[in-house]
Amino acid sequence: MPKTFPAALFAAFLLPAAASAETVLRYSDHQPADQMRTQFLKDVFFPAIETESNGRLKIDDHWDGELAAPYYALDTVSTGEIADMATAVPEYTAEALPLHQIFKSFPVGPSAADQVSFFRQVYAEVPELTAEFADNNVVPIFLGTGFPVAFYSVAPLESLEDIGGTTWRSASFWHLDFLGHAGAEAVRIPWGQEVYDAFAARTLDGLMVNVDSGYNLKVYEQAPHVLVSNDLWLGHLYPVVMNRDTWNGLAQEDKNAIQRAAETAYAALGAEMDRSFEAQLQALEDRGAVVRRLTPAEVEAFSVATRYHEVQADWVAAQAASGQSDAGRVVEKISAILQGAVD
Repeated sequence: MPKTFPAALFAAFLLPAAASAETVLRYSDHQPADQMRTQFLKDVFFPAIETESNGRLKIDDHWDGELAAPYYALDTVSTGEIADMATAVPEYTAEALPLHQIFKSFPVGPSAADQVSFFRQVYAEVPELTAEFADNNVVPIFLGTGFPVAFYSVAPLESLEDIGGTTWRSASFWHLDFLGHAGAEAVRIPWGQEVYDAFAARTLDGLMVNVDSGYNLKVYEQAPHVLVSNDLWLGHLYPVVMNRDTWNGLAQEDKNAIQRAAETAYAALGAEMDRSFEAQLQALEDRGAVVRRLTPAEVEAFSVATRYHEVQADWVAAQAASGQSDAGRVVEKISAILQGAVD
């Protein structure tokens, strides 16, 4: 097989000698550049990389799946032929990143700055996660986050107990189990127009999803009754990863610059999460949705109803049967850190 080169190294060959000190890193994202997460990368993290490196590093950013669809982001960066960096959502590559699925197994978690600190602590104290990335020839350089869960319902909900006996859609296998234990008929429907059409046909009663995804699909037009809570965190991690060969090929001063840029971004991310969440709820209300924040007691009641400990135990057993002996230990480690973050 002929040898291939990371995109950044190939680009360097094309530069004139006078500009050889500049390294262009090609970035791929599956979402548009105007979302909360993507806008933050474009406006904060990427400029910080260029600033901290004194212009030695440039980001060539590509959005909305231009270079790779979400399910292929990890493979794309792993080979490094098309992109040097990408946001690789663990949920889309569960076979390659089984241990990263654990985050979504907890219905309740920290928000905003506390969530940022939680993910950073986990990666500092649970080396199995970074090792899982290394097995896929990538290095995590920034841990992005997303919006919390919203429950979009066709009918008004006095409480989450009202989902019993109705049909609800979610994507995560964890959340499908949670909905089922809470009494709903949990179904899988491909994301996009099919979800909207199922609401319109009244074959779907509700949707459990991050609040911005429901908004972007205009679910509020069919399911305008929305229950939300910052504490129902979704556990959705958006790691920005870099091809390992590209990372190893960078000068140490450039690696340090990326790490300093990440520190700058982390310091600003919590406040931006809070601001964007409030703006998102206001946008829903402006379009006619009826939004209610769940009380802490309601959040706790739903957490108990999901029987998530049982769901985790079943998953750990299945992982062990398939040869993933680390799963139980990693669940325990993350659980302990999470408990400290929400206490």
